[in-house]
Amino acid sequence: MRGKNINLFLMDGEASGRIKCTLANWTGIAYKIPRTELDHCKTRKDLKQSGVYFLFGTSDNTGKGVVYIGQAGARKNGEGLLNRLQEHKRSTEKDYWTEAIVFTTSNNSFGPTEISYLENRFCNLALNANRYEVKNGNDPTLGNITEEKECELEEFIDYAKVIMGTLGHKVFEPIAKTEESKMTTEEKQTHTINRLYLRRKIKGVGTIEATGMQTTEGFVVFAGSYISPVDGDTISEPIKEKRKKAVLDANGKLTEDLLFTSPSYAANFVTGKSTNGLISWKDADGNTLKSLEESDSRAMRCTE
Repeated sequence: MRGKNINLFLMDGEASGRIKCTLANWTGIAYKIPRTELDHCKTRKDLKQSGVYFLFGTSDNTGKGVVYIGQAGARKNGEGLLNRLQEHKRSTEKDYWTEAIVFTTSNNSFGPTEISYLENRFCNLALNANRYEVKNGNDPTLGNITEEKECELEEFIDYAKVIMGTLGHKVFEPIAKTEESKMTTEEKQTHTINRLYLRRKIKGVGTIEATGMQTTEGFVVFAGSYISPVDGDTISEPIKEKRKKAVLDANGKLTEDLLFTSPSYAANFVTGKSTNGLISWKDADGNTLKSLEESDSRAMRCTE
C-alpha cells in the first residue's frame, strides 16, 4: 500500500475543535465537527452542499461507540449538510452524538443518486466491521447507477476510509482484520502463524480454550473462544463488567471478536482470573508471546 499525503487544517487552532481534511489528488472534502461547534460553521459554503454524514457518540447502556449514517441533499435555501446536522442537534431522539464527520466534494458534484449509493455502502461497511453500534433503523437504498459511476464512487469510498481512520474513527475496519489488510498475498496464506492460543484448566469449570491475535491496537480475542463463566476475586471491576456484557452462545463461546488494550487484559477476560498474558498466550508451537516478542526484537537488532 502506498503512502498518502493528508492535509489536516485545525480550523479553531486546536485538535479538539473543528478539523477540515483534504487528501492529495482527491476531490473530496471531510469535516470533523464537535456538536458544540455547529453554529460556528454557518459561513462554510461547502457545508451547504449535498453529502454524507456520520454522527458519533457512546451508548449509555453498553459503553460501545454508536454511529448514525445519513445523507443530506442540497435544498433550495442552500442549507444541505449543515441544516441536516442542526436538525439532528434539535432532535431529542439523537441526543447521544457528540461529533459529526461529513463528506462532500470541492466541486459540488454529488446528486441524489450518488449520496444514496454512498450512504448505503458506508452503512453496510460499518455493520460488517461491527466496531460501532449502527443506529440506522432501515437499510438505505442503494440506487441505480452506471458501472462507470460505481467505479468512481468506490474510489471515493477508499479515500474516505483513510480519512475516517485519520480523524479517529475506525468505523470501517473490523478489529480482527487490521493486520491482515496490510499483508501481501503470501503473508495472508500463512496468516495462521499470527494466531495465539490460550488453554487453561479452571477448577469447577474444566478446560477453556481461546484464540487471539496481537494487533497495532492491542489484542483481539476471536469469536468462538470459550470464556470461563466464573469470576475470580483477582480481576478488576472493569474486567468483570466487560465479561458480564460479553455476548456468548449457549456453550459459553464468544459470538464476536473483542479488542482489548493488552494481552493480559484479554487473558484476564478469558480466564476470569489474574493472568499474565505474555506467558499465557502461545503460538501453535507452544512459544509464549513473550518469547516471540523477544525473538522479534533480536531479529530487528540483527538487521540494523
